[in-house]
Amino acid sequence: MKTVRILLADDHDLLRAGLRLLLHSMEGFEVVGEAGNGREAIALAQKLRPDVVMMDIQMPELNGLDATARLVASTPGTNVVIVSMNASEESVLAALRAGAVGYLLKNVPPVELELALRAASRGQTYLCSGVSRYLVDRVVTRSRQAESSWELLTPRQREVLQLVAEGHTSKEIARRLEISVRTAETHRTQLMETLDIHDVAGLVRYALRKGLISP
Repeated sequence: MKTVRILLADDHDLLRAGLRLLLHSMEGFEVVGEAGNGREAIALAQKLRPDVVMMDIQMPELNGLDATARLVASTPGTNVVIVSMNASEESVLAALRAGAVGYLLKNVPPVELELALRAASRGQTYLCSGVSRYLVDRVVTRSRQAESSWELLTPRQREVLQLVAEGHTSKEIARRLEISVRTAETHRTQLMETLDIHDVAGLVRYALRKGLISP
């Protein structure tokens, strides 16, 4: 089994020491360097070319997300796993957009840490079970909210939604539905408030998701 070379990037000395001891006890891992902030992490990664960088988000001088984006761009072949206490959707998505291939919470068991680092060394995406469960719950919740919002629309508002998504103006909608322009605009305003969507582009995306219009 190939030895996975690890760079630790965290501003807490005690945490780095604990990770170093833990990784030393696992077969097939080698800690090749340590950094206390994002700038050091980038410089060491460029110098040492590790397989994986374990990156904290909150670090002085340069945070882990910006450091990840710069590191990924400047050091091909090195993959980043974010290690954080923050399980928010925003943080996880920001990390993945920055180029990280993994996201771990700091309370994961050693066996999951090992799985994540093995996957990251192969360039595979790995989200720890806590983060995966959280994201799935958020997706399900949003889906339910979207369904309930759809059910709150009146049949007339659904008609207006489809016509707006098809690109018709308020005047054209009024003529097609044989209502006044003011009434058409009222329907449009009310459906936007109900769906919490406040621009035409958002209505188009919603209509696409609902299958009201074709791409």
